[in-house]
Amino acid sequence: MDFKLSPEAEAYRARYRDFVRNHVLPYDTTPESFDEHENIRPELLALLRAKARDEGLWAPQMPRSRGGQGLGVVGMAACYEELNYSLFGPVAVNCAAPDDGNMMLLEKVGTPEQKEKWLQPIVEGSVRSAFAMTEPHPGAGSDPAMMRTTTTRRGDRWLVHGRKWFITGAGEAAHFILVARTSDDARKGLTAFLFHRDDPGWRILRRIPIMGPEEHGGHCELEFDALEIPDENRLLNVGDGLKVTQIRLGTARLTHCMRWLGLAKRALDIAADYCAERESQGRRLADRETVQVKLGHCAMQVEIGRLLVMKAAALLDKGDFARKEVSMAKVQVADTLHLCADTAIQLCGARGYSTDTPLEWIYRYARQARLVDGATEVHQQVLARHYLEQRGDFWRWT
Repeated sequence: MDFKLSPEAEAYRARYRDFVRNHVLPYDTTPESFDEHENIRPELLALLRAKARDEGLWAPQMPRSRGGQGLGVVGMAACYEELNYSLFGPVAVNCAAPDDGNMMLLEKVGTPEQKEKWLQPIVEGSVRSAFAMTEPHPGAGSDPAMMRTTTTRRGDRWLVHGRKWFITGAGEAAHFILVARTSDDARKGLTAFLFHRDDPGWRILRRIPIMGPEEHGGHCELEFDALEIPDENRLLNVGDGLKVTQIRLGTARLTHCMRWLGLAKRALDIAADYCAERESQGRRLADRETVQVKLGHCAMQVEIGRLLVMKAAALLDKGDFARKEVSMAKVQVADTLHLCADTAIQLCGARGYSTDTPLEWIYRYARQARLVDGATEVHQQVLARHYLEQRGDFWRWT
């Protein structure tokens, strides 16, 4: 087993680290940098994005032919971790959710014409995108088979009716990927489509208030009332909607984990810096055993998460679906991010609970990690299914 990065991946990792530490990090410690939804103000983001392009760091996950850096999944893991050491690192180089997952999906399954029309503007950063799948109860959530949004074919067009909610980025998205029901078939009943924000027949009902902070465009509830989509904007074949969803969410779940590891490390570093200088009763906090136990445990959990992420990334690079490996990483890293943020706040005391550090921002953001792209319990059920099917082979070396 070789845990070393390739020379190219290591070079990119170092460059992204320098970019974040020198250019991005100062913004997330300055209150004036934040917009009303607690993300970076658009005019400041434009400056960072221009800098990222100038330094050849734009879109690490996209092929060079599209203006990206052409990194494999292992390289992405190392670089995304460095990028999300800052709150704004991923969005500064165009690898933040949901655009990140949408770009990778369209690159894999789009036709040449669809890639040029729908993908390339997202890669260039001229538009944002959203993936519309989740529905209000009793519709689809972690189980896409519960889909209630329907689309009916009329000649060469499809008419969509239904509702979606918690659609990340929808408030600012121009390009949408929609999953809707086209039949009652248990496995082939869903189909994926592309539509534009200016198309008639749909609307945003509300931007759903959340615990926050929010991605650009928020988390919105959508209503479809005879939205017309031409058949040329269908992704893959009729009935391949579940396949599209699985392709979209597989790597995207892992890229979440890559980014969350960066935030976990940031939280620990803030706590460690404070404990190294803060004294109580004549001793530094860092010299106290109770503090050392907390920091050591958190550091170990981060390392476990990194190993799980890298194993899944290596399998994805080889063409494996890595379903159980991605699920294990998702559970571990989501829990680790929350643990590190909570521990860091506890060690920093009132300062950690205040907005003087990004810790409270990271803490609120961390709580969603155990819900998005499949709740922890759903992934544990996936792992149980694999274990019951494979038993001893669940832990096979190859």
